[in-house]
Amino acid sequence: MKKILSYKQAVTEIEEIMSKIENEELDIDELSEYVKRVSVLIRFCREKLRNTGEEVGKIMKEMED
Repeated sequence: MKKILSYKQAVTEIEEIMSKIENEELDIDELSEYVKRVSVLIRFCREKLRNTGEEVGKIMKEMED
């Protein structure tokens, strides 16, 4: 069963990866994998923020009506 990722978990993982990149000497393969993972996590976070913004906008519009 695949675990559902939360926004907070994604941000935490991004921070952990960035710390590893900044503080460790990585070989090119490790660095490449970290960069790919961060890219996926950033896309996930952007989508989550966009969806949440749309939901809030709908609720606000409903309250105005």
